Amino acid sequence: MKIDVKVPAVGESVTEATIGSWNKKNGEFVKRNDVLLLLETDKASVEVVAENDGVLNIAVEAGQTIKIGSVVASIDTDGKASAGPTTSASAATSSSAAPSASAPAPAASAAPAAFAGNGASANTHLSPAVQKIVAERNIDTSSVQGTGKDGRLTKGDVLGAPAGGAPAATSAGGAASAKSPAPAKPAATPIFPTGPSASGTQEKKLVPMTNIRKRIAQRLVESQQSTATLTTFNEIDMSKINDLRAKYKDKFKEKYGISLGFMGLFTKAAIEALKAFPSVNAYIVGEQVEYHNYFNIGMAVSTEKGLMVPVIKNAENLSVPQIEMAIRDFALKARDGKITVDDLNGGTFSITNGGVFGSLLSTPILNPPQSAILGMHKTEDRAVVINGKIEVRPMMYVALSYDHRMIDGKEAVGFLVKIKEGVEDPERLLIEI
Repeated sequence: MKIDVKVPAVGESVTEATIGSWNKKNGEFVKRNDVLLLLETDKASVEVVAENDGVLNIAVEAGQTIKIGSVVASIDTDGKASAGPTTSASAATSSSAAPSASAPAPAASAAPAAFAGNGASANTHLSPAVQKIVAERNIDTSSVQGTGKDGRLTKGDVLGAPAGGAPAATSAGGAASAKSPAPAKPAATPIFPTGPSASGTQEKKLVPMTNIRKRIAQRLVESQQSTATLTTFNEIDMSKINDLRAKYKDKFKEKYGISLGFMGLFTKAAIEALKAFPSVNAYIVGEQVEYHNYFNIGMAVSTEKGLMVPVIKNAENLSVPQIEMAIRDFALKARDGKITVDDLNGGTFSITNGGVFGSLLSTPILNPPQSAILGMHKTEDRAVVINGKIEVRPMMYVALSYDHRMIDGKEAVGFLVKIKEGVEDPERLLIEI
């Protein structure tokens, strides 16, 4: 029996998707719940899995854009693999003879490859993006050190690995990145692989925008054209929060398995400020104002495909460790291309941290229909006047971009002052004042 593989509905406003890559080959035997392909929509990437065991017959090739509900392949539950089954593209190539054409392939998760330097860990899962690179470059995953969660391979790991199965050299940087849930950012793929022309010939290259990049561009223009955006600034003395992190960082990581960062405490400070200034947590809907008694905080995450803003729902009910873990989970999902449409919906306020890239000051753009966004920046030692004396303190500029149709300047300034008070005196966050 043949069963159609259709493009699933991934959100009310999503009408089409692009096939980013096929993880299985035409004629290959697949198992139920194997990842067949990666879809790219204008909001997120979505994995499509097999609903039955059988032989895959691909009808639409990678790179094509199709409507939601379209048939892109079929699975013949009575069929036999036509070209000799293989494990998924994530499996390392083998010099042994291929199995017989009638033997079904094991699921991708059943073909682990041990990580170098981590004998107890096994590579039991690769993201679609990593699978594609491994297959294209014929990389021996058993010789690559994984720096992701639980020793998993990231795109940065395989991009830095030699092609053709040669062992990859480990580095101090790789070891350091393994300690953090956010892996080191891989080197960008050059637009012109051969580099500048030795003869000085001028070249041009047109590269189609991805659906996600198109949507980002569209929303940014809509934001600028449909809101009366204004930005106000303040600066925060980070001395106490730095002391707090230094005092408890080891115990925090020992208990929760993650580092104590700035974002959890800033999110808590933002929630207290939102409680004090409800209009910053509200939307304009037509000629009405929609207020919210909950706080869904969007966290801007930079990915290779563009900026995404997954949302921590009901953040007011979470502790600082729970917020940090939610941020960590979103970072991992974004890295692996697994952010869903549901992850991106429902935000009432957003936070973006350009400081991780070295930004000293910026004016964030609103994420409609939200009325405001907080911008965090790089912490830098500066000379400031404290009680009439010049002292060197770690200072951070913060920015609040807001829709002036909804929020008055007095409220915007008061909002930032409230955040400043919470971060400069973290005890206030414990008693919510």
